[in-house]
Amino acid sequence: MLKPLPPALTIVPPRRPLIGRVTPPGSKSITNRALLLAALADGTNRLTGALKSKDTVLMAAALRQMGVSVDEPDATTFVVTGTGRLAAPSGPLFLGNAGTATRFLTAAVATVEGAVIVDGDEDMRLRPIAPLVSALRSLGIEAEAPTGCPPVTVHGRGSFGRGRVEIDASLSSQYVSALLMAAPLGDGPIEVALTGKDIGARGYVDLTVAAMTVFGASVEQVDAGTWRIQPTGYRAADFHIEPDASAATYLWGAEVLTGGRIDLGVEAEDFTQPDAAAQAVLAQFPNMPAVIDGSQMQDAVPTLAVVAAFNQTPVRFVGIANLRVKETDRIRAVANELNRILPGLAREEGDDLVVASDPNLAARARPARIETYHDHRIAMSFALAGLLVEGITILDPACTGKTYPDYWEMLAGLGVDLRPA
Repeated sequence: MLKPLPPALTIVPPRRPLIGRVTPPGSKSITNRALLLAALADGTNRLTGALKSKDTVLMAAALRQMGVSVDEPDATTFVVTGTGRLAAPSGPLFLGNAGTATRFLTAAVATVEGAVIVDGDEDMRLRPIAPLVSALRSLGIEAEAPTGCPPVTVHGRGSFGRGRVEIDASLSSQYVSALLMAAPLGDGPIEVALTGKDIGARGYVDLTVAAMTVFGASVEQVDAGTWRIQPTGYRAADFHIEPDASAATYLWGAEVLTGGRIDLGVEAEDFTQPDAAAQAVLAQFPNMPAVIDGSQMQDAVPTLAVVAAFNQTPVRFVGIANLRVKETDRIRAVANELNRILPGLAREEGDDLVVASDPNLAARARPARIETYHDHRIAMSFALAGLLVEGITILDPACTGKTYPDYWEMLAGLGVDLRPA
């Protein structure tokens, strides 16, 4: 592979099963949680198996701006030393298009003494954060996001307060996780409660609670939509981060499309991340279910949709409205790019995505230049189409650096020919 990556890469279908061993990168979701919790702990923490990518680098940089020591002794380790509190940064925190870091820090900086601006790039400035800002205000924390999206200004008062905070999590479970992680820095118990039954990818809240517990937090689940957190603060801990289940979906997809066998060194059932549920769906290819509920494995939906293009029968994806407010509108992006490969291959119906499926697609040359919309998951999922369809070119392949910097090297290592286009 050429470094740096060219502006576009054409994938040459291997016409053989992909067989090999690949170690996926560490989980982005868990790495960013662990970085923040370690920064809020008093002492030195060693995080191993971590992901070093654009998103986690931005999180680490923001923590350093707030007085936290973040060392990187090797490619998969962070050593984080903090005092149990964050210091006011000298300037705004810039977090690119990292949704997890932006939402988590919007709540965490409320524990700083002073005003903090949390900002991102032009894409992040289109991603909603108003429900989280409203929740902070209900705790007496002064916060403003005039557009309902970043930038957010939070006037920290050194504590996260006390009492009950309600949150509408229908747009993102990250709002809940952000409140939960900041709550142990309150000056009394805090209850975090959902205002409705809808919550995007609830499994990620479970990841948050599990990580908080490792760092000494006391979290009680009162009922299905309420958590009570004690003001314990956090203690330093060593933490090993599991591989990224969302990254694993591309390998599972490559495996079923080519009839190969890719050993990840971990079984699907051993992941704690909700996207691992995609493996059971992919294993049914080419007879995937007619209806797939993507609500609890949202980041896996682009992978599933591209694989579904080669299924024996059409597939409808439901429960995916939240995909419209990810790095891009992923429902529209997936539909657009599938139709670029073959007109009529996909359509939007409300917030559902319907993939028409064509098992003969693999036998055709369908030259297509895939627009990735600065979205790593569009690039990585549509690369799978190039394993079977001749002429697939991925634009802006470097965008995969957001969560999987070695993605193209991984494919090349499995014997896939990638050519600058």
